[in-house]
Amino acid sequence: MKELVELIAKALVDSPEMVQVQEIQGEKTTVFELRVGSGDLGKIIGKEGRTAKSIRTIITAASMKAGKRAVLEILE
Repeated sequence: MKELVELIAKALVDSPEMVQVQEIQGEKTTVFELRVGSGDLGKIIGKEGRTAKSIRTIITAASMKAGKRAVLEILE
């Protein structure tokens, strides 16, 4: 699923080489830390947070199939 987060983020930003995703596995939860360049944070969050919400919805749906909970943290 880390690859999915990277793919989505790289498609949205101006500097795809700055995109980094770290996956932290827990027993019941997986945390994805998405880091982007300083100028690209607004593109990931989107107008009124809609883009970030959409990404989180996709990750949540995909992780439920695996029986886990997923959390996306967006960092600059």
